[in-house]
Amino acid sequence: MKKLSLWLTALAIAITITGCTKTRTKSAQQQPAPVMKMPVTTASEEAREQFMSGMHATDMGRFVDACGYFEKAVQKDTAFAFAYLALANASNSLKEFTTNLRKAEEAANGASREEQLLIEITRKGFDNDIEGQLAAAKALVELAPESPRTWLALAGVQSGLNQNTEARQSIARAIEIAPSMAAAHMQAGNSYLFGEPKDLNQAEQHIRKAIELAPNESGPYDILGDVYRAQGKLEKARDAYTEAGRYSGADGSPFQQRGHVNSFLGNYKAARADYDKSIVMARANEAPNFGIYKAYVNVYAGDPSAAIGELKALASKIDKMDIPEPIGLKILALGSAINIALHQRMINEAETLIADWSVLMRAWSKQVGTDGFRRGQEAGIAYIEGMLAVKKGKFDAAEEKAKTIVKLLKPDANPRKMEPVHALRGAIALEQGRYAEAAEHFRQGNYENDVYIKYLLAKSLEGAGQTDEAMKLYQEVATYNFNDVGFALTRKEAMMKAGL
Repeated sequence: MKKLSLWLTALAIAITITGCTKTRTKSAQQQPAPVMKMPVTTASEEAREQFMSGMHATDMGRFVDACGYFEKAVQKDTAFAFAYLALANASNSLKEFTTNLRKAEEAANGASREEQLLIEITRKGFDNDIEGQLAAAKALVELAPESPRTWLALAGVQSGLNQNTEARQSIARAIEIAPSMAAAHMQAGNSYLFGEPKDLNQAEQHIRKAIELAPNESGPYDILGDVYRAQGKLEKARDAYTEAGRYSGADGSPFQQRGHVNSFLGNYKAARADYDKSIVMARANEAPNFGIYKAYVNVYAGDPSAAIGELKALASKIDKMDIPEPIGLKILALGSAINIALHQRMINEAETLIADWSVLMRAWSKQVGTDGFRRGQEAGIAYIEGMLAVKKGKFDAAEEKAKTIVKLLKPDANPRKMEPVHALRGAIALEQGRYAEAAEHFRQGNYENDVYIKYLLAKSLEGAGQTDEAMKLYQEVATYNFNDVGFALTRKEAMMKAGL
C-alpha cells in the first residue's frame, strides 16, 4: 500500500497499488498450503484450491498473482463470499474493490460467522468506522482464537490505530499458533520496522525467519532490503533487492525498490535505469506508479520544477494507458506535484494543479457514491486548499478550511480523524512564528508515520528553542530512507541540520 499523497495519508483509501492481471502465477503444486484454521465456505473444491493459492500469493505480497487466483475461485463458485472479499482486498481500483466487497456482502448469508466478521471489518474500515472495525476484529478472535488469520486481522486494525504494542502482541499470538507461517513473521517485521517504537533488530530477526520459511519468494528479501534501508545500510539494501529480483518472475517491484536506494545514494542515472526497467515489466497500475517515483529523482537531484513537469506529463498520459485505476493514479501524480509546488512556494503552479486535482477527487467520489467517501474526499480538498492558503499568508481562510474538515469528518467513528486538522493548524502557527503552538499541533498530526509532518515538527521545535529534540527529529527524517514525496523534499535539509 502506497500513500495517496503527502498530506492525505489519513484520508487515503486502502486499495492495493498492484492489482489484477492474468499474467504469471505459480502453480498450486509449487506452493505450500496457507495456514487458515478457520472456515473457508465453498461447495467447490476447484474454487477452494484457487482460493488457497491466492491466499499464499497474498501472504507473499504477490497481489497481481493473487487476483488471478481469486477471480478463478469466484468463477468456480459465484456464491464464494470469502473469495470475493479476498478479491476486493487485492484489487487495484475503487470500482473493483467496491464491486467485490458488495458481492461478498451479498453472499455473506451463506458464509461462516468468521467470514462474515472479516467482511464486516473491511466494510467498516472503508466507511471510516474504525471503532466498529476494532470491535469486529476483537469479536473475530474471540470466535476463532486458534486461527492465526484472526489474530493477524486484529493486528492490522490495531496498527492502523497506532496501537503497535497491542498489534505486536496479536502477531506474536499468531506466530505462537503457526510458527512456520512466513506471512506472520513478515507482518511482525513490518511492525517493528515502521511502527513506533521501532526495533530494527527484531524486524531483521523476523524477516530472516521468513526467508528461511519461504526461500524462493521475493517478498521476504524485499522486506529485508527495507530493514537495511532503515538501518542506513543502503548498499546492502540494494543487494537485497537484487536478490528479490531473482525470485520475482515478471514482477518489476524489486527494481523499483533498487531505484529508491540509488536515488538516496545520489546514483541518479542508475536510479532512472532501475525505474525504467520496472516500468517495462509493469503490470496493472504499476507503470504510472513506478513513473511517479522516477519523477522524484529530479527532487533528490535538486530540480523540483523538472519533477513537477514530469508528473504533469505522466498524469496527462494515464488515460491512454490500459490500467484499472486511471483516476486514482492521476490523483497520485498531481498530488505529488502539488506537494512539491507548495513546499517550493510555487503558488501559481500549485493553484492550477489543485484545481485539476480537485476535479479528479470529486470524480472519484462520484464513482464510489457513498456519503462517507464523499466527505473524506471533500476533507482532503479542504486540507490542501488550507495548505495553499497558509503559503499565501491567508491564515483566516486556512482556519476556515480546518473548521470545514472538522465538520466533514465529525460523523466518522475514527479516533485519528482530527490528525489533518492538527497538521493544518500546525502549519498556520508555524508560518506565523508561533512555534510552541505549532509543535503541539504537529505532535497530534501523525508525525510518527508521516516524515513530512515530522520535519515540520522539527522546524517548530527548533524555532521554539527546543534544539535537542529538534535535532533528534531532523536525524530521524534524514535517515528515514523510504521513498515518498515528503522525504524527497526534506532529506537534504534534514541531513544538513543533523550534520550528516
